[in-house]
Amino acid sequence: MGNRLTQIATRTGDDGTTGLGDGTRVAKDHLRVQAMGDVDELNSLLGLLLCEPLPDALRVLLVAVQHELFNLGGELSIPGYTLLKDEAVAALDDALAEHNAALPRLKEFILPAGTRSASIAHLGRTVARRAERAVVALANAEPGAVRSAPRQYLNRLSDLLFVLARVLNRANLDGLGGDDVYWRSPRLETPD
Repeated sequence: MGNRLTQIATRTGDDGTTGLGDGTRVAKDHLRVQAMGDVDELNSLLGLLLCEPLPDALRVLLVAVQHELFNLGGELSIPGYTLLKDEAVAALDDALAEHNAALPRLKEFILPAGTRSASIAHLGRTVARRAERAVVALANAEPGAVRSAPRQYLNRLSDLLFVLARVLNRANLDGLGGDDVYWRSPRLETPD
């Protein structure tokens, strides 16, 4: 693994470059740096979600996800290095199956709304999708440089965050939710 930070203000990035975990320097707008930044943003957003009232099981799950996202970011920062294990993707599949089973079938598209915690989970879902797009762009630009597990993990995580938003609306821990907020389309509405 690369060097641990001993100071934050190094000023080495003043020229528009940043160091990767293997010591190489790349432009700050490099696709790898974009992917790393999107994963970091997602992890930070989950940290915000963890500040909300949450069921204990979801809190444990989200903390584990934060650790895996840190692994994913580390893997992206060190080309050719593997930190995110395939078991992490399988764990998300298990969590998806468990939480989806307890939810009613969707009747229509839902809005990213409801309780504050559900809305933060929806925001996390959109950032996960952006991070996934960044990882895909990096993989397309550098064939063979990105394993499939990071892409799969972000894909599953965005799905899981959608499901967790629905779970959190039903948990109604802040008293402002209780159910999904369905999209009302004039085209789909039936006359009285």
